[in-house]
Amino acid sequence: MPNKLEKFAEFDTFKNCTYLPFEKIKDRHPFSGKWKQEYFENQNPIVLELGCGKGEYTVGLAKNNPDKNYIGVDIKGNRIWAGAKFATENKMLNVAFVRTRIDFIEYCFAENEVDEIWITFPDPQPQKTRTRQRLTHPMFLNRYKKLLKKGGLVHLKTDSTSFYEYTLEVIAENKLELLFSTNDLYANNPSGNPELTNIQTYYEQLFSAKGEKIKYCCFKLN
Repeated sequence: MPNKLEKFAEFDTFKNCTYLPFEKIKDRHPFSGKWKQEYFENQNPIVLELGCGKGEYTVGLAKNNPDKNYIGVDIKGNRIWAGAKFATENKMLNVAFVRTRIDFIEYCFAENEVDEIWITFPDPQPQKTRTRQRLTHPMFLNRYKKLLKKGGLVHLKTDSTSFYEYTLEVIAENKLELLFSTNDLYANNPSGNPELTNIQTYYEQLFSAKGEKIKYCCFKLN
C-alpha cells in the first residue's frame, strides 16, 4: 500500500481528480457550470458525495447507476486516492473527484447544476463551539441550495445520534421537507432501497462492527 506522499503524487496524475485551493476560489472551479458538457460529455444528472473520504459511496452509486454522473468532494487527497484509483482502473467515466473544502462548494458548481447530494458519515463536530462546522448547519444548507435543482434531494447517513438529531432539528426549524428518517437504517430501510445498506463506507463498516446503529434521513431544501 502506498504511503501518504506516494498517494498524493499519484492523485495528481489521475484525470478524474481536480483541486480547488483557497487562492483559486475567486476564479471558480474550471468545470463550474460546465460539468456535463466539458467533463462528462453527457446530459445525465449530477450527484455529489460531500466529505466523500475514500469515495465508497461515489464509486458504489456510480456502478449501480451508469445513467448518472457522480462527484466526490473531500479535502483529503490521500483519502480520495482510493476511490479515484478504483474508478480509473475500472474505466468508470461517470465518476469524478474534487479535492477542496466543503466551504468552497459553491465555487465548484453553478446554480441548479446538481441534482442530488449525499453526506456520508461526516465528522459530527460534537463540540458546541464547532456547530457551524457541521455539514447540515443552515450555513452549509444555504450553500447547497444554490447548487441544487428545485426538488433536489439531500441524504444523510451517520452513526452519531447527536448529529442526526441536530439535523432533524435544523430541518424542522427551517421548515424543510423531510421525506424519511430513521435512527436504525438496517431495521427500517425505506422501500428496501439496496443503495442505503449495500454500499458501506469505511466508517460505516467500523461503526456497524461496534454495534452502532446507523441513522439516515432524506430531505429537500426547496
